[in-house]
Amino acid sequence: MASKGAGVSFSRKSYRLTSDAEKSKVTGIVQEKLLNDYLHRIFSSRDHTPTTATNRKSLNFQNLPEHLDQLLHVDIEDEESQGQIEGRLGPSTVVLDHTGGFEGLLLVNDDLLGVIGHSNFGTIRSTTCVYKGKWVYEVLISSQGLMQIGWCTINCRFNQEEGVGDTHNSYAYDGNRVRKWNVTTTNYGKAWAAGDIVSCLIDLDDGTLSFCLNGVSLGTAFENLSRGLGMAYFPAISLSFKESVAFNFGSRPLRYPVTGYRPLQDPPRADLVRAQKLLGCFQAVLGVELDPVEGRLVEKESSQWQLQGQPTVLLTLAHIFHHFAPLLRKVYVVEAVLMSFLLGIMEVGTPAQAQSVVRQVLDLLWLFMEDYEVQDCLKQLMMSLLRLYRFSPIVPDLGLQIHYLRLTIAILRHEKSRKFLLSNVLFDVLQSVVFFYIKSPLRVEEAGLQELIPTTWWPHRSSREGRESKEVKDETAEERLRRRAYERGCQRLKKRIEVVEELQVQILKLLLNNKDENGGEASRYIFLTKFRKFLQENASGRGNMPMLCPPEYMVCFLHRLISALRYYWDEYKASNPSASFSEEAYIPPQVFYNGKVDYFDLQRLGGLLSHLRKTLKDDLASKANILIDPLELQAATMDDLDEDEEPASAAAAAAAQRPMQALAMGGALPLPRPGWLSSPTLGRANRFLSTAAVSLMTPRRPLSTSEKVKVRTLSAEQRTREDIEGSHWNEGLLLGRPPEEPEQPLTENSLLEVLDGAVIMYNLSVHQQLGKMVGVSDDVNEYAMALRDTEDKLRRCPKWRKDILAELTKSQKVFSEKLDHLSRRLAWVHATVYSQEKMLDIYWLLRVCLRTIEHGDRTGSLFAFMPEFYLSVAINSYSALKNYFGPVHSMEELPGYEETLTRLAAILAKHFADTRIVGTDIRDSLMQALASYVCYPHSLRAVERIPEEQRIAMVRSLLAPYEQRPWAQTNWILVRLWRGCGFGYRYTRLPHLLKTKPEDANLPSLQKPCPSTLLQQHMADLLRQGPDVAPSFLNSVLNQLNWAFSEFIGMIQEIQQAAERLERNFVDSRQLKVCATCFDLSVSLLRVLEMTITLVPEIFLDWARPTSEMLLQRLAQLLNQVLNRVTAERNLFDRVVSLRLPGLESVDHYPILVAVTGILVQLLVHGPASGWALVPIFMGHLGTRRSQGKKAQAGPLWPGSFGFFAGVEQERGWGPQPLYR
Repeated sequence: MASKGAGVSFSRKSYRLTSDAEKSKVTGIVQEKLLNDYLHRIFSSRDHTPTTATNRKSLNFQNLPEHLDQLLHVDIEDEESQGQIEGRLGPSTVVLDHTGGFEGLLLVNDDLLGVIGHSNFGTIRSTTCVYKGKWVYEVLISSQGLMQIGWCTINCRFNQEEGVGDTHNSYAYDGNRVRKWNVTTTNYGKAWAAGDIVSCLIDLDDGTLSFCLNGVSLGTAFENLSRGLGMAYFPAISLSFKESVAFNFGSRPLRYPVTGYRPLQDPPRADLVRAQKLLGCFQAVLGVELDPVEGRLVEKESSQWQLQGQPTVLLTLAHIFHHFAPLLRKVYVVEAVLMSFLLGIMEVGTPAQAQSVVRQVLDLLWLFMEDYEVQDCLKQLMMSLLRLYRFSPIVPDLGLQIHYLRLTIAILRHEKSRKFLLSNVLFDVLQSVVFFYIKSPLRVEEAGLQELIPTTWWPHRSSREGRESKEVKDETAEERLRRRAYERGCQRLKKRIEVVEELQVQILKLLLNNKDENGGEASRYIFLTKFRKFLQENASGRGNMPMLCPPEYMVCFLHRLISALRYYWDEYKASNPSASFSEEAYIPPQVFYNGKVDYFDLQRLGGLLSHLRKTLKDDLASKANILIDPLELQAATMDDLDEDEEPASAAAAAAAQRPMQALAMGGALPLPRPGWLSSPTLGRANRFLSTAAVSLMTPRRPLSTSEKVKVRTLSAEQRTREDIEGSHWNEGLLLGRPPEEPEQPLTENSLLEVLDGAVIMYNLSVHQQLGKMVGVSDDVNEYAMALRDTEDKLRRCPKWRKDILAELTKSQKVFSEKLDHLSRRLAWVHATVYSQEKMLDIYWLLRVCLRTIEHGDRTGSLFAFMPEFYLSVAINSYSALKNYFGPVHSMEELPGYEETLTRLAAILAKHFADTRIVGTDIRDSLMQALASYVCYPHSLRAVERIPEEQRIAMVRSLLAPYEQRPWAQTNWILVRLWRGCGFGYRYTRLPHLLKTKPEDANLPSLQKPCPSTLLQQHMADLLRQGPDVAPSFLNSVLNQLNWAFSEFIGMIQEIQQAAERLERNFVDSRQLKVCATCFDLSVSLLRVLEMTITLVPEIFLDWARPTSEMLLQRLAQLLNQVLNRVTAERNLFDRVVSLRLPGLESVDHYPILVAVTGILVQLLVHGPASGWALVPIFMGHLGTRRSQGKKAQAGPLWPGSFGFFAGVEQERGWGPQPLYR
């Protein structure tokens, strides 16, 4: 390496000073006196009084090693870890006993310090025990579930039901249930949360045991411990399934050391002493500058130090690192010495100066240490930094988190270190996603939220459909002041959180840098490889459990990734005007079928990728200029069948022939099947097609055979920048562009893959987590309701009932305190999860999915290659925006809200019956989304705004026969289009359920009616078209009505029989739910019949139609069956309704009778004048007195079906004699 100022080139070996000749050559670089002063200044002993210049020994590079050895000498007696310590038995290196000291199934980390429960209640202890003295160890809580942490003796016997603390001589603290355990249990301590640290202390001199949480003592938990001969205590833990912790017995510095207590594992004191001395020498180098011209030493701030390449300084540093390098590979030294030093640098000077010094320190590490030494050091450094960030307590200004993130940024700004960490540590060893997470405080008082938000307030409960359905309530002046004070506090909290979020975004910007190609691949492409593997592990669940990302981490990671992605996207647009803004982002459809991006086992809209490649190969050739080589596919298929028998040697030989990138090949010879085709990361069904050879043709002109180019699709690990971004002959990720897509790329191809990964992340776990976090808001609503109810009771309670007043006052205080706590916690959740910025991120992702689906739809049959999760994310992100971010933020405030609603409506209307989509789950999701969409006014108006031909096509699909498809959801959609127009069908709550809780009105089936006359008209027009449309549809409706009502009757018979048994019994809740569902389906089918008769009465009443007679007769028979079962006195239906079973609340006379009445009324209204003679007859069926005579059967326009309905047989239960004689 060439030095920067001296003009002399020094190799790395020169710094090691391997020979005396080399030493003598460089000694004269500066004057001997100046060198002597400099070396004495750097290597002076900090333990003694500095010697004067007259009596101190002259130092130069020849005798410096001897002087340094004396300086670093540590008496071996000081190293207590070399011998056995009194009071402790076992190995000096304390780890978990994974060979015999466990019970149940557990996953133990490679360092034998971390453990994850993999059975009901597994237990494990350490390898070392104590019998005398005061000892402590720490447990880092990674999940806050059921665990019991403490001590046990070797004689304790545990099982899957009894763990630490459940037997004699075992003691435990359980922060999940806030209790202590020793055979019996009592309340103790505080609740712990993920990110807390529990200190377990045992005093065997006094026989006491206690615990600390984040350094705060919880008090003495147990006294009078059994001591004496044969009594020794092991650290131990019992934990339930998927709970995880990490132990620190002393292999790292204790986060919260306790005076008088020593860790089970002694620190490496000798190494620490040497490391501190060497660090002092290194800091002296940073604080002193040589002035050869003046011949003197110049003091300066270490924050202003610059590496200028002076040989004297470099040689001095070489001596320091000769001793320092081996120490910097040790975990304890890195965390106790190097980490503290780097954190100290971040506190001095400006952030730019601090980052400059850290960068130069890393330069020196890479210069003076071997690569493996630097790599071990950086690995330990990042692990320590992540632990510090993850397990730091939340303080009001988030100062600790900010401090650790700034150091992380400073380290990652160093290019060589960043690439090494990306390639080997951040995703492979660490859960680096932790750096993008801001943990939520479980105890708001410790997080300082009381100071930030002194005044609490909570919103009144409102529905989740937007502003139009909110209850308008007058706000008192006091409530207004409280709300504004609360909002100011929330803003203060949000600003502090935004500082942390901005630092996290800076980290991702560094990882997404694609301009750092000096000496290797750019960071972005390393990140893409690791990111794809990260997504695959989390999507398949086949990765190691410790490496799977928790949903709460994934939410924060997604938002930071979107911010960094949009930054680079718009930056590229600024330098390339023809590119698109991030607001117009989408994934081009060719990404889904050209094999350049691995979607692992994720389902496609058209089914298996193998099936699509075979059935759509002609479309791929004609539309996307992609030809699948039949010989290659055949060979791949045959090999895939017997891949398990393929010799390893053959696979290795084929792998050796694998090109490092896609190579052009002339001619039409089939490509040999590569051995890496059998990668275990690919699903068997998709495997051979994910790596099949494809032939790509230039889309601008026809190709001759000689111009065909064959390329091989590579896995994510094998791709280079050219495979992603493309080159002059290769379009990279955009190979196979269909004619519908523009030639000009949207942005850099690598950013498209990052965007695709962001969509996958949302589908994996982000949506579920967003729904889970709403629970805090629901808790606030429940407690607020309870508080209002209690205050109302206080106002109504008589003054002389002191006992009741006291209880109510106590309840009021409890509810108020809980609401204060929850409202502050809700402020944190809103700032970190549901803020306006987070809402805009989800909204942007929704629009990305909509544009991607629209562009994919234009490709025709190739749309089947799109992964299902794009439709799922479009549906779920809209649901999240509508349901999870209110009432603080409304979707109506988002830019382009109406347009987005309309575009989503068009997608749902077109694709819910799209034959290109074959997956049952995604088809059901589309149907359910459309059913929910037409339930609310805003979204229903959006459906009405889509083009007329799409509306008609949607209604035509809804009117298709119900057989062989999920007809129930279709029927619900039609009912919701009619609700509000039918007879007695405008209620928001069932009349027989008026005493239910008000919030039940928020159920989708009980929303305020919002019928669509426009879609009803389309339905009427379609039913009038063609002779077969209406009969096929109505016959299917009548068939399903017959089935649903018959099933309902059969089930209530079983329920009645069970209720009449003498022995005590319980009706299965699932059976009750199915029964209620059958009843609701029957009512909804009757409502669809009512709508049909109202809109197109001629289908039943126009006798010129050949099917009218048959349809009317079937309708009469079914109505007769319904009325017979429901209206007879003291019948089965009455008895079941009177039971008032939970789960059957919706089963009552009213819903089904008004539906039948609506049908009868419409038949009478639209029938001929002579039909009015039937009014007394129909009313008689509903319970009124029956008339006599046969006038109703007269007249040619009323055929036998009405005669059947009026003159029903005696055995049907309608009367003792015929109605007419």
